[in-house]
Amino acid sequence: MLALFYIFIAVAIGVSFWQITRIMNFRGVIATDEDNTKQGKNSLIFLAFIYGIMIYCLIFMNVIMLPESASIEGEHDDNLFNITFWLIGIVQFAMQFLIFYFTFKYKGSKDRKAKFYADSHKLELIWTVTPAVVLVVLIGYGLWQWNNIMDLSDAKDPVVIEVYSQQFRWDARYAGEDNALGLGNVNYIKGINTMGVDMNDKNSLDDKQVTELYLPKGRKVKFQFRSQDVLHSAYMPHFRAQMNCVPGMVTEFGFTPKYTTEEMRQQSEVIEKTAGINKIRKAKGEDPYEFDYLLLCNKICGASHYSMQMKITVVEPAEYDKWIAEQPTLATVIQ
Repeated sequence: MLALFYIFIAVAIGVSFWQITRIMNFRGVIATDEDNTKQGKNSLIFLAFIYGIMIYCLIFMNVIMLPESASIEGEHDDNLFNITFWLIGIVQFAMQFLIFYFTFKYKGSKDRKAKFYADSHKLELIWTVTPAVVLVVLIGYGLWQWNNIMDLSDAKDPVVIEVYSQQFRWDARYAGEDNALGLGNVNYIKGINTMGVDMNDKNSLDDKQVTELYLPKGRKVKFQFRSQDVLHSAYMPHFRAQMNCVPGMVTEFGFTPKYTTEEMRQQSEVIEKTAGINKIRKAKGEDPYEFDYLLLCNKICGASHYSMQMKITVVEPAEYDKWIAEQPTLATVIQ
């Protein structure tokens, strides 16, 4: 095996020297006006091809994008994405035109000599100040949105949930009637106490451990994250929320769900019908797509990283109150 590797390296070096030699042979070759005209026209053809691909992606591949944000706070993430996307798109369309059209318009000609400009202070000022101003505005908006997600001090009666990560599963517990989570540490993990909850802490007694997340629509949810082993990342794409789960520390964020699972499921069905995806599924004999919110791990944490997920169900407040009341407390389960 090692011998084959050395042979491959030797062949690659040989081909490289051969290509360099061929290029060196063209040093004395001067392109004719016919060559320049041909390449100039080819640049226009390539410009049309680039525009065609871009327009196709914008129109026909839009269905693979995430639907509208399912959280109120996530609306600003979508706004920031759309603003950035349109800015980049406009600049991309303009720059592609300038690059390839100027290649055609100012193609080489024996009757024309290129002019040389050492520098232009005006141009330097424009393309330095303009991107700087745009970046300051975008970064400022991004920082404001970051604080909007991270600052939970003004949340009124939030649902407090701890999400606990380990290879390769998620566990979660809800704060009880005191709306305060008990302490947790890996040293307390024993038997059915898989989250390492300190049962000597009085705040732990009314906590409720679950294997599936239920969230109430329209109410702030405060998440706290811990990790048992390695670095994980709690990613809830439809809510535009993500946070690293770091061993030895607690991280947090919060958001307010604005669509129930059923409402988002209906939106997904409309999107599939509009795009014709439902017909493709039927033609293949596949079952209709059943939408669910998911908590995913967005850090490659090991061999089964891909399967590390937890179902999230968003319901109306009354249904949530009924569900949470039915869950047993840790005091009745562990002690």
